[in-house]
Amino acid sequence: MKFIVFALLAAILISLGSGLYYLSRDDADSQKVLKALKIRVVLSAVLIIFLVASWYMGWIQPPTRPI
Repeated sequence: MKFIVFALLAAILISLGSGLYYLSRDDADSQKVLKALKIRVVLSAVLIIFLVASWYMGWIQPPTRPI
């Protein structure tokens, strides 16, 4: 479970970094920048859906605070 979340977070950061790289190296209207940012948005949506589905199925629980 944790591996999937960390892998998705790492993929999001890599996509964000590649978008920044293409933005600084190529012109701002480059298709590479758009593709990297599309991938980041899709990965973020997948991560949120995965976390909500995991919570709904009972695989993860919200943390409890001691009183």
